[in-house]
Amino acid sequence: MKYTNIIIVLFLVLASSCVSKQKMVYFGDKEGFIMKKTLREYESTIQKDDLLNINVSATNGEAVMPFNIYETPILGTGMGTVKPLPYLVNAEGEINFPVLGKLKVTGITTDALSVLLVQKLSEYITKPIVNITTTNFKITVLGEVNRPGTYSIVNKRITMLEALGLAGDLTINGNRVNITLIREKDGRRVFIPIDITNKELFNSRFYYLAQNDVIYVEPNKSKINSSAVGPNTSIIFTSIATLISIIAILR
Repeated sequence: MKYTNIIIVLFLVLASSCVSKQKMVYFGDKEGFIMKKTLREYESTIQKDDLLNINVSATNGEAVMPFNIYETPILGTGMGTVKPLPYLVNAEGEINFPVLGKLKVTGITTDALSVLLVQKLSEYITKPIVNITTTNFKITVLGEVNRPGTYSIVNKRITMLEALGLAGDLTINGNRVNITLIREKDGRRVFIPIDITNKELFNSRFYYLAQNDVIYVEPNKSKINSSAVGPNTSIIFTSIATLISIIAILR
């Protein structure tokens, strides 16, 4: 009887460490869900320290030359091509554009800046075309993911789920209910809790990430407990339970 009681106690200890389905499954129930239109049309805005590639083109190639900047070739190297230079958004949120001078660009999208430049350049060029990309858009994913690291983003936007996908998804030990999004905004660093088991995430204003966002996936309770008592605890429990079962059968 004594051995039976011990087995029951061990079973309860092991069962208490199990994680509920609600804390493991993403997005909860499978009922229909409508995403807000404002989020579907989301596009990240230009921030300080962004590097912008701005290319101006038109039918008249000579007319656009003063509005495109390139690195100065080194004499005697035989270099036939030169690279375009990016525009750094300074601490005041401005870029220094050829001929047009300083332009305030923070807080608007690259598409909006393209429209603004087309309007201003139309005074000098017939039907100008402006293409803008951000060259240093990156996010960082840390903690309980399979491939933690910093990732460069080539698209105009990236979602929280896409970022976790880049990092190889959460490990079995990742806390899916309390992921931390760290974002710098207006000179402040804010910490936002994210729950990916709740499909309201799709309507969250933090569903899309911004430049330099950091995602931290903390370990779940099971991982923390196992770290506290040692990595071999589950093996020990299993061995003890097996041994007690054998003894009980023999007796």
